[in-house]
Amino acid sequence: MLPPMTPKISRFLTESAPDTPCLVVDCDVVAANYDRLAAALPLTRIYYAVKANPAAPVLKILRDRGARFDSASIHEIKQCQALGIESDRLSFGSTIKKERDIAAAHQIGVPLYAFDSRGELEKIARAAPGRQVFCRFFMEGAGADWPLSRKFGCDLDMAADLLVQARDLGLDPYGVSFHVGSQQTDPGQWDLALGRTKMLFTALAGRGIDLRMINLGGGFPARYRADVPDVDDYAQSIMTAVTRHFGNRIPQMIIEPGRGIAGDAGVIEAEVVLVSQKGYDDPIRWVFLDVGKFGGLPETMDEAIKYRIEPIRAGAALEGDTGPCILAGPTCDEVDVLYEHHPYDLPLDLQPGDRVRFLAAGAYTSTYASIGFNGFPPLTEHYI
Repeated sequence: MLPPMTPKISRFLTESAPDTPCLVVDCDVVAANYDRLAAALPLTRIYYAVKANPAAPVLKILRDRGARFDSASIHEIKQCQALGIESDRLSFGSTIKKERDIAAAHQIGVPLYAFDSRGELEKIARAAPGRQVFCRFFMEGAGADWPLSRKFGCDLDMAADLLVQARDLGLDPYGVSFHVGSQQTDPGQWDLALGRTKMLFTALAGRGIDLRMINLGGGFPARYRADVPDVDDYAQSIMTAVTRHFGNRIPQMIIEPGRGIAGDAGVIEAEVVLVSQKGYDDPIRWVFLDVGKFGGLPETMDEAIKYRIEPIRAGAALEGDTGPCILAGPTCDEVDVLYEHHPYDLPLDLQPGDRVRFLAAGAYTSTYASIGFNGFPPLTEHYI
């Protein structure tokens, strides 16, 4: 069953009536999601993907729970450092880094670096000598609502050669990583990835390299329009696969959840700006909102992420007969359409001034918002 909006968020929106569009995050949900994942996978180290939602209240909650942090840039590393997060709890998980940023992270004391190419490996060797590195290999992302492209990762043969080269360059070839795709709905995808991981471990052992770590990536889902398996189902599937492929010699495991921790914690509230039709006989209404792709909802691209939506009037759920709608943002850009091929049924009485709530919008929203396109400011954020 899909969870409703939390009472804390509902009360805040009713009592505070903040200007829209805005994001409201219930920090208790962030804490609960982290605790559930930690309990389900006790043998893993959780590196929260900072990019999912880097707000200080979120990072502080996870810091105080002992989380580690996967950083995609030197700026995220410095943000964590400013919050008192020790450098040995950080990783530089992007495979595309400026050499001067690698050097800065090395000076700070960040111990762990990702790569997937010879060029990146050489930069790390020069700028962070002796550090632990892990090579990311490519996964297809089947079963994921937001699959990742071939921008990241390399094939298995190249990964094996690169890890040998890491040793030869004076680095510590610590392990390998993969990502099964964001919002992964099929827990079995980790079994396929771990089978390939075992092949790499075996091949590298034959070349004198003892890999000690598997980075299982992210992929743990938020609860959008369609239901997904429970976190315990993902944990059981992962542990069954690890045991099948590695027996009792399980390497150190890392996971990098972002959406699965912050997603369900947030709600975006937006205002209806216009309801219109494109022809007298057109049964489809266009509903234009004050939030769109450029305001924090780019994951509606190709209608990949389908948020749950609740229409609101005067703080209460808007009910009555419904009909199909195309949802679009406010900007003067043709691509700023959220849902056209998968229309949503919204009340026929929907009017400008009514509000619409996007549930499970705590991840990959506020930091995606543009600053100044068409003059619109980014999402305002409230952490409660």
